[in-house]
Amino acid sequence: MTQRAARSSAADRGLIPSAEATARFADALAAIWPEAERGSGLKLGLAVSGGPDSTALLLLAAAALPGRIAAASVDHGLRDGSAGEAADVGTLCARLGVPHAVLAVEVAAGNLQTEARRARYAALARWLAANDLSALATGHHADDQAETLLLRLNRASGVAGLAGTRARGVVPESAIPLLRPLLGWRRADLAEIVAAAGIAPAQDPSNRDDRFDRARLRKALAGADWLDVEAIATSAVHLADADVALDWAAQREWSECVTGSGLATVYRPKAPRAVVLRVLARIVGEMDGEQRGSAVARLFESLSAGRPASIGDLVARPLPEGWSFTRAPKRRSDSKY
Repeated sequence: MTQRAARSSAADRGLIPSAEATARFADALAAIWPEAERGSGLKLGLAVSGGPDSTALLLLAAAALPGRIAAASVDHGLRDGSAGEAADVGTLCARLGVPHAVLAVEVAAGNLQTEARRARYAALARWLAANDLSALATGHHADDQAETLLLRLNRASGVAGLAGTRARGVVPESAIPLLRPLLGWRRADLAEIVAAAGIAPAQDPSNRDDRFDRARLRKALAGADWLDVEAIATSAVHLADADVALDWAAQREWSECVTGSGLATVYRPKAPRAVVLRVLARIVGEMDGEQRGSAVARLFESLSAGRPASIGDLVARPLPEGWSFTRAPKRRSDSKY
């Protein structure tokens, strides 16, 4: 199907969003994906679950980039109905003239959300590469940003945890751009686009399950009209900028104040606490593997008080002008063979 025919076919079925919404989306996408303006042949991949947010993304992208998008639905196989939802996305894509693929994945044991995310992005990265797609877009929006920030504030997260999702990143374990062109949109705006197209999107039951913190928070926000969700989401973006600034400062602190490698490292801190914590986390990560932020914070408190401390297999000791880090000697086994 040609680009013109695909657009005409969709328009006949009332699937094309308004010109205003399409232009708004196109401007947001161009701001984070300027390569598409310089190279009109670049194609965009969409992650579409069938929910209202990603369905709106599909409709908007089909209108703004006719003939230049493809969609994929990842089926984690974690709940009944997921295969049917992916098939429904395929039916909608056929109406829009958009290529569609269903990516079935297996989720490894461990933290369910973490492992599902890892499996999802790995499958999407392979799909993007196999289909010559230059970037991936997802349906994250302003309400997602605000909810995440409030959830993490409630867990006493630091700046790194509070930093909002950025409009452009990279697909994990790849160099492929990961685009979030809907971060300036509200959930209700996206739902209206889907409803106007006459589409009944999939509804994830976990979004209404009070066993999940996000579901409870979402209900609370719906009844708190005095909260400005867009302002909260903007604050998350500001925190993301602060997170980048702290990373920059930590890199400078590392280059100026950390010496040694291998079996021993010496750190002579000069920066404020927030920067020092990031340098400590890097030392621990490089010498012993990643540790939780709370463990690194306890290490900092001990060393600042002049007390030796251990973290994992590392031993940290105060020096007259800094701290030293060495690996603890391996314990001898008393077993006889």
